[in-house]
Amino acid sequence: MDLGLGGTVAMVTGAAAGIGAAAARALAAEGCDVALVDLRGAAATAAAVQKAGRRALEIEADVRDHAAAARAIERTVEGLGRLDALVCSAGITRDAVIGRMSEGHWDQVIEVNLKGVFNYNRAAAALFERRKRGAIVNVASINGLRGKHGQSNYAASKGGVIAFSKSLARELGRFHVTVNVVAPGMVLTDMVRGLPQDVIQRAIDETATGRLGTPEECGDLIAFLCSARAEHITGEVIQIDGGQYM
Repeated sequence: MDLGLGGTVAMVTGAAAGIGAAAARALAAEGCDVALVDLRGAAATAAAVQKAGRRALEIEADVRDHAAAARAIERTVEGLGRLDALVCSAGITRDAVIGRMSEGHWDQVIEVNLKGVFNYNRAAAALFERRKRGAIVNVASINGLRGKHGQSNYAASKGGVIAFSKSLARELGRFHVTVNVVAPGMVLTDMVRGLPQDVIQRAIDETATGRLGTPEECGDLIAFLCSARAEHITGEVIQIDGGQYM
């Protein structure tokens, strides 16, 4: 299926690795030029985008920095000519049960995972309202729907992303701007590969499909939600978890 993304421009936060990198590659494969936002750059992802024949713009930025989000949008429009879609994938974990969770680890996760989404959604929304068109995809987690032992900060941040996105979908719908959430289960990223095998196996046992998801599967879904094929889908939380939570 041709998603009709040729000649468009997308921005991806958390673009250096994992789901963010996979989303950038999927968008480039569909014809998008891609602005890549990450704390320390995204050279490997930029190379992959360019290998697909598309332009890549690397932007080093901390998603917690509110002013930097507006500057990133401006740089993208200046460097790539436009912006049609935003994908917010930047996220961190700082796991601990509540009695051992520090205030710092609570604040870090909320600031990156939730405030970071607010910062970039707010900056992009202003542009999309003026253009009367745009697509926003925010990456959450099934743990933002069900909760998770030892992840109260992470689950709270991702639950916040879900509620925020639904609210924004209501605000921006009249401007022909869609806002959706992708909620993965455990995905086989480099970070997950470093977890103890028993933790990985428990997640696999929870699924109906008997395996973990891949970043590429998430990236393909994100690309679809950024396209005109999905322009009547908004305010949705789409789980991509192999039945891990149902």
